[in-house]
Amino acid sequence: MPPRRVIIDTDPGIDDAQAILFAFLCGQFQIDAVTCVFGNVPVDLAALNALRLIELADRPEVPVYLGAPEPLLRRRLRFAPMVHGEDGLGNVDWPRPAGRPAPGYAPVELARRALEAPGQIAVLTLGPLTNIALAMRLDPRFAGAVKEIIAMGGTALGPGNVSAVASANIMNDPEAAKVVYGAGVPLTMVGLDVTKRVRITPERRDRMKAAGTRIAEFVYRITGFYAGAYLKEGIAGFPVHDLVVMAYALRPDLFEVKRLPVDVETEGALTDGMTVVDFRPFTDRPANVTVCLNADADGILDWYERVITSAGERDSR
Repeated sequence: MPPRRVIIDTDPGIDDAQAILFAFLCGQFQIDAVTCVFGNVPVDLAALNALRLIELADRPEVPVYLGAPEPLLRRRLRFAPMVHGEDGLGNVDWPRPAGRPAPGYAPVELARRALEAPGQIAVLTLGPLTNIALAMRLDPRFAGAVKEIIAMGGTALGPGNVSAVASANIMNDPEAAKVVYGAGVPLTMVGLDVTKRVRITPERRDRMKAAGTRIAEFVYRITGFYAGAYLKEGIAGFPVHDLVVMAYALRPDLFEVKRLPVDVETEGALTDGMTVVDFRPFTDRPANVTVCLNADADGILDWYERVITSAGERDSR
């Protein structure tokens, strides 16, 4: 099969980093661009980290674009240094990249590239949906030109991680999420209730490090901080939330999904940022989202481990 043509919209982030490296190294994607958004870290740092990952994967020809530095309407920024470190990559002090962001604005590039290749490019979103909503507002034709959007965020059958009902990627810009969910674009929600089950155990992490490659060593180093953040919550190991988007884009057979009506709450004091999934069999609301309900965690993680441990030369440092 030909590689899947995609743009990755991201806010790296340790789990973003793992997903992006997998996407570059698995050999099954044509990555046209990486667009960056605020989220786990400020947008400037997100772009810097994306450039680091692109150079680590030896793909310097892929452009990185700066995008939205803040939500559409709210002036509230919630970065996550307690989970991802001050640098977004576990405070490992990885060298600065040689490359720089490409000229251009991420929402403009998203719209331009989709319109130049209608029906060909999927957008894989790993952060808040601000860039996507802006692209839709900048050119209403974008929603009809993009092949599909596969988004990590929301939750259908479980609690949130930044409130009782909301995930970080939605809560960071609920208004943007509401725009995207209501746009009529082919949309898949890869929610927190599914991704949290795709968890790398300490044993798997150690086994991957034993491969001795530069890629495996990088993943081991950045995930030490991440694993520590989850261990403080009593969880051994850590979920690889954003990797699950990559897996779905290539292997939807590993997932249980259902087309359902979904909306985003933007006003409720207790429910702000909630992805409201209507499971009622008698609802008259049209289904607008493909909702992931379950995933083959071992199948995804075994695949990820093979890709990461077989890529690159052994680390000589």
